[in-house]
Amino acid sequence: MERKIIRTAAAPGAVGPYSQAVVCDGWLYVSGQIPLDPVTGDMVEGDIGAQADRVLRSLQAILEEAGAGLGDVVKVQVYLRDMNDFQQVNEVYARYFGEDPPARACVAVAGLPKGAQVEIDLVARVAN
Repeated sequence: MERKIIRTAAAPGAVGPYSQAVVCDGWLYVSGQIPLDPVTGDMVEGDIGAQADRVLRSLQAILEEAGAGLGDVVKVQVYLRDMNDFQQVNEVYARYFGEDPPARACVAVAGLPKGAQVEIDLVARVAN
């Protein structure tokens, strides 16, 4: 089993004892991303759409660092503080994944790190 840690300054650094992503046997496991500015580490301002966009840009940067892209994503998990935000997050999400999106689950949670309103993690296939 070959394991490689993925790190990029184009996405926020980990806020705990975990890696941004890990490649193992051709699979990329990307840790949950919340809407943090990768430069300042501060929560982005704006509505849930702005927060979802920041999260997806961070995920895209991590994918690119690993040599993958959005088309390589096979599974996404979306965590929302409020299911009333579901439609607005879907609108942003669709701009990134378009036709033939990956499998996905979306759940409401009681809380997220740093008071975030959305967190997203994913699994993608990468070249060995």
